[in-house]
Amino acid sequence: MNKKTAFLEIQKELASRRSVVERLKDWREIYLPFPAENVQRQGARCMDCGVPFCHQGCPLGNLIPDWNDLVYNDRWQEAIERLHHTNNFPEFTGRLCPAPCENSCVLGINEPAVTIKQIENSIIDHAFEQGWVTPEPPEKRTGKKVGIVGSGPAGLACAAQLNKAGHLCTVYERDDRIGGLLRYGIPEFKMEKRLLDRRLGILQEEGIRFVANASIGVNVSMDDLRQEYDALVLCCGATHGRDLPVPGRELEGIHLAMEYLPLQNRRCEGDTVADDQFITAKDKRVIILGGGDTGADCLGTVHRQRGRSVHQFEILPRPPDERGSGNPWPEWARIMRTSGAHEEGGIRDYSISTKGFSGRNGRVEKLLATRVEWTGDNGKFAMKEVPGSEFAVPCELVLLALGFLGPEKPGPIEQLGLKLTDRGNVWADEHKMTSVPGVFTAGDMRRGQSLIVWAIAEGRQAARGVDVYLMGKSDLP
Repeated sequence: MNKKTAFLEIQKELASRRSVVERLKDWREIYLPFPAENVQRQGARCMDCGVPFCHQGCPLGNLIPDWNDLVYNDRWQEAIERLHHTNNFPEFTGRLCPAPCENSCVLGINEPAVTIKQIENSIIDHAFEQGWVTPEPPEKRTGKKVGIVGSGPAGLACAAQLNKAGHLCTVYERDDRIGGLLRYGIPEFKMEKRLLDRRLGILQEEGIRFVANASIGVNVSMDDLRQEYDALVLCCGATHGRDLPVPGRELEGIHLAMEYLPLQNRRCEGDTVADDQFITAKDKRVIILGGGDTGADCLGTVHRQRGRSVHQFEILPRPPDERGSGNPWPEWARIMRTSGAHEEGGIRDYSISTKGFSGRNGRVEKLLATRVEWTGDNGKFAMKEVPGSEFAVPCELVLLALGFLGPEKPGPIEQLGLKLTDRGNVWADEHKMTSVPGVFTAGDMRRGQSLIVWAIAEGRQAARGVDVYLMGKSDLP
């Protein structure tokens, strides 16, 4: 780094968020533009550390110190070239990734970490503004054809890499639009879908073919796919949502998060969703069960739909404000985090166990819960209910954001008889090939529910495995 004392002289700075009052009136992204000179100052904070632990914190192996230094020196075009070398979609990760790299930043041992995520996002946005991101079709084709099932980040990254290697790629998606959870799981206020459409347009111009409304085993035959393609890659995600089997679960007004979020995304896309099919929080008392990212997505959506009130309950205890002794750097910091949605309102509460629901005329009216205590010894934790802590909360809408149990078994898994891991995910070897030769897998389908940066990394690794399978060797990174 050219300015070796910058981390001592410059404070960490992030892009400002639009005011809560303003942003709750629309579905646009919540962040204000971050001036280029501010980005350069933040890039200067990156230290000349002997071992850049941000590399091991990033599943993609992003060359973070390199592009931080290039930005600081006003060499933006070189910065996007270096960023694209390891990350196909920095405009997605720059907005959606929780930045494990920052948790591993050496400066973060005793000072606020380098704002890596903000710099990454600024690099790609600046590159698009300057017209530097353009389609780059391969110079020659291999004649090999690869079918990819699933158009989320893993499937798109796999297709992008295989296309660079010269293979003809077709991506199949069971929904009516391409993008997977990027399209229908991520709310518009976290990532506007115009950004997804912009990247999909580039991939199409590079030669990738997309087929929507293609459900394998329903209107698309797995046998036909295996005959048509030289290799298949399954990137179907981990979409089997965790339910809550308690008394009263059958009442109307209780929904899985992924029943709720896609409907609003469809309306944001301009689709007509009938009122009797639409799930809305408008004028309702809402309870969200689950304190993770999906719960926060539900929370921001509830606010914009003008819910009357909203509680977000988590069964685990409240995280500490700072790292505990059992959670040292450079591990992922298990600390209290506040998203933009939490800033907008609502009540968060922890160590709450749901016992059931009650209602009248078939509709939910109350959540019945109790407080719990957690005890731990030698890494094993136990939960017990606090006597006399039972309580009820009135509600007309309950959203279950409890995570996912793995990939759905009907479809490719059952049709191909794929071997599964002990956790119910699809087994794969070191090249991401499944138990069926010529069929590969990547992303959440293989590793379980995870981060977008892991999905992209998995898609890239699977692409290299496919390339080796088809050509005997690979030059893909």
